[in-house]
Amino acid sequence: MPHAQQTSTQALTRALLERLRRLVGPDNVLSELEELRPYECDGLTAFRQVPAVVVLPETEDQVVQILRLCHAEGVPVVARGAGTGLSGGALPLKEGVLLSLAKFMRILEIDPSARTARVQPGVRNLAVSEAAAPYGLYYAPDPSSQIACTIGGNVAENSGGVHCLKYGLTVHNVMKVRAVTIEGDIVEFGADGLDAQGYDLLALITGSEGMLAVITEVTVKLLPVPETAQVVMAAFDSLERAGNAVAAVIAAGIVPAGLEMMDRLTTRAVEDFVHAGYNLDAEAILLCESDGTAEEVADEIARVIEVLKASGATEIRVSRDEPERLRLWAGRKAAFPAAGRLSPDYYCMDGTIPRKKLGQVLKGIEALSREYGLRCMNVFHAGDGNLHPLILYDANVPGELEKAEEFGGRILEMCIEAGGTITGEHGVGVEKLNQMCVQFRSAELEAFHRLKHAFDERGLLNPGKAVPTLARCAEFGRRHVKAGQERFPDLPRF
Repeated sequence: MPHAQQTSTQALTRALLERLRRLVGPDNVLSELEELRPYECDGLTAFRQVPAVVVLPETEDQVVQILRLCHAEGVPVVARGAGTGLSGGALPLKEGVLLSLAKFMRILEIDPSARTARVQPGVRNLAVSEAAAPYGLYYAPDPSSQIACTIGGNVAENSGGVHCLKYGLTVHNVMKVRAVTIEGDIVEFGADGLDAQGYDLLALITGSEGMLAVITEVTVKLLPVPETAQVVMAAFDSLERAGNAVAAVIAAGIVPAGLEMMDRLTTRAVEDFVHAGYNLDAEAILLCESDGTAEEVADEIARVIEVLKASGATEIRVSRDEPERLRLWAGRKAAFPAAGRLSPDYYCMDGTIPRKKLGQVLKGIEALSREYGLRCMNVFHAGDGNLHPLILYDANVPGELEKAEEFGGRILEMCIEAGGTITGEHGVGVEKLNQMCVQFRSAELEAFHRLKHAFDERGLLNPGKAVPTLARCAEFGRRHVKAGQERFPDLPRF
């Protein structure tokens, strides 16, 4: 439910505001209600909270000074990038500072010999590939929001994209992260080489959702632009067959550059939006891309077609040129905005399951859609089992948001039952705290809290996100028992 909103800066003292203005300049401190409104939520718009103040530093030293001040005063801090996240990870606190890294927009270095780029956290994902293009290089992770989302946010959430099956998530494409702790200490994780000594803290900071440190610089890997690429579009007369086809492609030893699925509700919404040329009669379509040399692509495409035919595809089409390939992907990447053509609101879920369970889980989502009386668009990174069901609802209808949230929670719990996880790339934020109680046992949650304490003893960085308290899990467990929903016998009973 939307959070209660507070006007302006009631929770912060005038003295603290003046000190912030002295640190970054008065123009970089926002405290009026109309200035704060744009920061009240991220892409998960169902949760809103006007921050007490927004601070926009321009240098790393300013970030250091801001964090030292907030630590000394016991003021919580939420770091924010472009605000495209979908789990409420950048939701502000009414009594805290929202630290925007929007002005950290410089690409500091492109090293074509080492195939790396050193960038500030406010650099857009797509801008990295644009800057690397003259050297025949690009940055592989490509979230659907890549035109707007920033590298700092990508690292915080360990973002993926349509090509993550072959080229990996953000964690597989980052070499080094520079960050500032809540005490104002500058730390570096990773190295310029392929490995670094000690514990793998680079993987720890990637996906830490702003709870451990504030990112100020990232070194990413760059890859050569493939010589050629083609995409196969395959139509299926059932979601279950399409899901099983995905498992069959991977089982055949093929690792496509991308392997995506959309159901009929999605393809019809998208086709009206971008005119990609999809089969609108199919219950589901798969997009399977191969890239590499011309010979490699031709061989892999032939193998993919053979598997898809054996899996029951009713139509198979191969992109004839680059514009057609880009149109097919444009439709997939426009699935989220296209949902607005069908419903005033949608709730985007993010869970991951074993590929062999795709057909089973898709049938389960269909059953839940009937149970809740809400339509659900299914669009997802099928190759790595990362589901993105879009639950359609109308927030103006009393009770529909609550139904959508419960429906979404059931999907995530179904993912856990299938042997999967509650997120593949969106993070936990505030959205999935209850399902964290199902995913992890009490000892594991306690280990998470100890880790947070090691970095942020006073719990000032992005508090209340990503890891639930043991008390919250206890209450969630009691509600499950009371509702007769003991689907999870191992749910912690604290």
